[in-house]
Amino acid sequence: MPELVLASTSAYRRELVGRLGISCTAVAPRCDEEALKDPRLGPSELALHLAREKARSVAGQWPDAFVLGSDQLVEIDGQILGKPGSTERALEQLTRLAGQAHRLITAFALLCPGGAVLEHVDVHVLSMRPLSRDELARYVSADRPLDCAGSYKIEALGISLFERIKGADFTAIMGLPLVALTSTLRAQGFTLP
Repeated sequence: MPELVLASTSAYRRELVGRLGISCTAVAPRCDEEALKDPRLGPSELALHLAREKARSVAGQWPDAFVLGSDQLVEIDGQILGKPGSTERALEQLTRLAGQAHRLITAFALLCPGGAVLEHVDVHVLSMRPLSRDELARYVSADRPLDCAGSYKIEALGISLFERIKGADFTAIMGLPLVALTSTLRAQGFTLP
């Protein structure tokens, strides 16, 4: 089977790839995400650009492997929210999202040996319940979503924050759209169950 390298240290993405029964090597991307955030790009284009650059940043070390990069961001009314990094920022983000609909954009780029790049963008629309600051603070304290775009873990207690979720592939919300990735990997010769 071909070799797969995941340009990510995300435990969420490693677990998701593991669901496919594929072993992969996880490598930290060697790029400055903040420096790559081009304000001229729309949210979907930005997520895809970051996914592509993460993969490219490690591809030189693995010339015979398929290298997978991914990125995820939240967009609300033109404002992009990334990982909060702190309790205070998580509360700010959740307060901004409470009672509103927002878009969660997840992109991947698969760099193939020989240079081809296969890409996919998944967009979900999530509607968060109107919640008080106290409710949001309890959530942040319980789930600690400081490393999650938008400050929620949908696969854990974060599901209780939402009224409605619209999208094609629920795994994209957790960090990697496995439906599209499965099709992409199969087309490249990976054996999947």
